[in-house]
Amino acid sequence: MGNQKAMEQLASDMLFGNNVPQNVEAAVSLYEILAEEGSHKGQTALGFLSSYGIGVEYSQSKALVYYTFASHGGNLISQMILGYRYWLGINVPRSCEAALLYYKKVADYIASKLEENEDKPVEKVKLMERSENLGFDTEILDWDVHQYYKFLAERGDTQIQVYLGQLHLFGRKGLERDHAKAFYYFLKAANAGNAHGMAFLGKMYLEGSATVPQSNIAALKYFKMAAEKGNSIGLWGLGLIYLRGKGLPRNHSEAFKYFHKAAEKGYAQAQFQLGLMYHNGSGVKRDYKLAFQYFYLASQNGQPLAVYHLAEMYATGMGAFRSCQNAVKLYRTVCELGRWSDKFLTAHFAYQTGNVDSSLVQYALLAEMGYEVAQCNSAHIMESENVKLLHREQIYPLALLLWKRAANQGNIFARVKTGDYHFYGFGIKRDYLTAAVHYNLAANQQSAQAMFNLAYMYEYGLGIPKDIHLARRWYDLAAETSTDAFIPVFLAYIRLEVMHLFTDLQLLKQMGNWKLPDLDHMLRLHWDLIVMIVIVLLLILLISSRQN
Repeated sequence: MGNQKAMEQLASDMLFGNNVPQNVEAAVSLYEILAEEGSHKGQTALGFLSSYGIGVEYSQSKALVYYTFASHGGNLISQMILGYRYWLGINVPRSCEAALLYYKKVADYIASKLEENEDKPVEKVKLMERSENLGFDTEILDWDVHQYYKFLAERGDTQIQVYLGQLHLFGRKGLERDHAKAFYYFLKAANAGNAHGMAFLGKMYLEGSATVPQSNIAALKYFKMAAEKGNSIGLWGLGLIYLRGKGLPRNHSEAFKYFHKAAEKGYAQAQFQLGLMYHNGSGVKRDYKLAFQYFYLASQNGQPLAVYHLAEMYATGMGAFRSCQNAVKLYRTVCELGRWSDKFLTAHFAYQTGNVDSSLVQYALLAEMGYEVAQCNSAHIMESENVKLLHREQIYPLALLLWKRAANQGNIFARVKTGDYHFYGFGIKRDYLTAAVHYNLAANQQSAQAMFNLAYMYEYGLGIPKDIHLARRWYDLAAETSTDAFIPVFLAYIRLEVMHLFTDLQLLKQMGNWKLPDLDHMLRLHWDLIVMIVIVLLLILLISSRQN
């Protein structure tokens, strides 16, 4: 057993390029030996590699067989992959109930490992759309921004101190979890009178760690200080102390009172605790409907265990109408909190450092598990033409497969890309009609690019009947939807009107009738074209004069 675990770890390191040079061929050899010995990790890996044709023959049927065997062996990744496949009917009959069974198995395990106060899931960075915003919403904190925040924190900015403390406490924005640094920043903020800093100190003392020894007395002290300032985390902390009887005698009534105060301020952890109290009948009369309401509120504010309990209630019909669809969606959300989601960060850093193949393998595994962001990222990397793991003829068909899967999960950008593949014939026979269908779906989701593409197709009658009026309408909608579309639409209008003008001139020539009134009438019809041409000429003159 020890040798098998060591072999599994070595194969994984070689496949993903962790701590050793990436060697897919050697990894495949090890996984084949492991699979023959009944290793569910080996079976899952071979299923994944078969689904892309990385290092082995491309075969969706073989992938399905490997996943099925690994799932029976208890492999969570294979169970999640099968849940996703049954959910959308990928190479298997579409079945919500089958998807529910697989997702529930994984969600049960994840929920058992989550703490009641677990924070947000790992950041999923979109490679195509990485924000240049340097604010708090940036997915990964750039080094220079981090240094600037540290400078502000040392200058006494309590908001930044609390922010950095949270990043280090939970290990967010690409920073490693570091309780010593978290404690340092929270203490500075608390000493400056910041209620959030006090509350987080109370949280750290209540939970305890190698850096901050567990202390009910210190936890109570800081929670009280924060609660006196009306801080929701401080109120929740006092409720937790009364609920568990840590530092104070257990008192469900007092716990409920503080949880309720914190919940009214919108704090998700307090809303979740109220849901649990109503669900279990702890200190209050059991009420599944109220439990559902509080779980729902907490889930909307990002509490993962509240999401799990909602899924359970939808799956069983307890406190809510039974809904397989809702249960699966919620179980999926919980499943995506698994430790494997850490690969989003390692894949991103591999991509940033130019290790494209390692990044692709990690994103591709997450994509196979149903992560929509990973599907887009994998397809994006494949299109970069820097991939060495795949043969050239594999790239476009696989990228199209991934764009389609992301599009089917509601990603508008992926829907437009799917249309592009059909329009240009990338990895598939050119099909204007199918391209128009995908563009129309994306346009209905307010994609300006899709609207522009549809206008172009109507203008030239590509796959759909030529209709200049509809072309104009779609160009108008594209410009109204996005300011970025203004210049392309403006140029398209010039082209459209020029073509219309030439058509009219040809018509007059054929009629052999070049009377001045007719020409004057024609120019009146195209006055907007003349104005646009004049504007363009003036802009060109202005730009050239500025350059001179």
